[in-house]
Amino acid sequence: MGFEKTMDKIVALAKNRGFVYPGSDIYGGLANAWDYGPLGVELKNNIKKAWWKKFVQESPYNVGVDCAILMNPKVWVASGHVGGFSDPLIDCKDCKTRHRADNMIEDWNTENQVDVKVDGWTNEQLVEYIKEKGVKCPNCGSSNFTDVRKFNLMFKTFQGVTEDSKTEIYLRPETAQGIFVNFKNVQRSMRKKIPFGIAQIGKSFRNEITPGNFIFRTREFEQMELEFFCEPGTNMKWFEYWKDFCYNWLLSLGIKADNLKMRDHEKEELSHYSNATTDIEYKFPFKTPFEWGELWGIADRTDYDLKQHMEHSRDDLSYFDPVTNEKYVPYCVEPSLGADRVTLAFLCEAYDEEEVAEGDVRVVIHFHPAIAPVKIAVLPLSKKLGEDAFKVYEALTKKYVCEYDETGSIGKRYRRQDEIGTPYCITFDFDSLEDKSVTIRDRDSMQQVRVKIEELDKYFEDKFDF
Repeated sequence: MGFEKTMDKIVALAKNRGFVYPGSDIYGGLANAWDYGPLGVELKNNIKKAWWKKFVQESPYNVGVDCAILMNPKVWVASGHVGGFSDPLIDCKDCKTRHRADNMIEDWNTENQVDVKVDGWTNEQLVEYIKEKGVKCPNCGSSNFTDVRKFNLMFKTFQGVTEDSKTEIYLRPETAQGIFVNFKNVQRSMRKKIPFGIAQIGKSFRNEITPGNFIFRTREFEQMELEFFCEPGTNMKWFEYWKDFCYNWLLSLGIKADNLKMRDHEKEELSHYSNATTDIEYKFPFKTPFEWGELWGIADRTDYDLKQHMEHSRDDLSYFDPVTNEKYVPYCVEPSLGADRVTLAFLCEAYDEEEVAEGDVRVVIHFHPAIAPVKIAVLPLSKKLGEDAFKVYEALTKKYVCEYDETGSIGKRYRRQDEIGTPYCITFDFDSLEDKSVTIRDRDSMQQVRVKIEELDKYFEDKFDF
């Protein structure tokens, strides 16, 4: 059955089924602040575990860290964030709304089918384009704008009891710098030889001017980043390696290739530290028919970051290669993935509506079993069977996140589990008391099999592997 997959449907399901709630909801919320509910936190944690498993646990190269959010402010001076981490802002003089000039132009280009990228443009180029094309305010339709000016994206706060320039610190805008300043600590303590990587999952904060599209762009977000250090001259080989590795990770968890594309950055849109950057983009249902959005950025950061920190800290972050007997500053390849964005992508990808009979449509979330928030639901056919059915549930919770549901018809309970992506439902019926067996229903095929209760562990042992 053909159906229209929209963000409205996905957001409504996420709120109603306990994936994501508006933040501070009873106080009217806070713009683009979201709280993960019971199912959302399980889904996001499972995605993070799947990332860590492939990028750290199973990798012969990589190790992990968990660095502090608050860092010495000199870190951000060295990295260039204090001086250059900013967005181009423009104000509408008529309705007084504020916009990111580059995003406003890109939205106008999309609506008017103009294939022009504005990454790397100067303020003057942005203003000239807005005037030349007659780009209008998205809020009121006016073309009466101020000039474009820069706005630093870092959240500033103070450490200690006084508030002055000496106690000024920042909430980190990325996790990467914590890795760079710990390069020497990790390399020495873990006796790592180049090439090797340092991975981290953690919160970052950016005072975005135009956040939006649900959890796609928020001011508080979580990153899953790897900084992979290699010998200069081998960086492009590793750049290609990690591009393929990241792409295949998404495919292995159920993202369809048709909904992914790789976009190489043009020279003029490269960041100041980058020798090459490729974005893995996902086909989000933000607009009709769809809109590509950045999911994963893979960048060749060269030796920029380590050299910057060497210069500002006066500490030696070079590496002595015991194979070549050479001393050099390693190059770095960075695959950077937003945990919230990829959670949204998996929600969008898995959402489906199926006509199971004439006029009967079921909403089903086809999560890969490894990331499904609930693995198994135990459903007694009657409340009279609750005591015995609950024992099955308790035994399974030792290994899996499970739900126990005895309310409503069995058909409605199946549908509830379909809507949250539970791969398997166990029905405990009156025959179960005699034959010590239960019926297992598969979410995707809706096929059912009868399995002995004592064999459930064996039946499920490889069903959630990744």
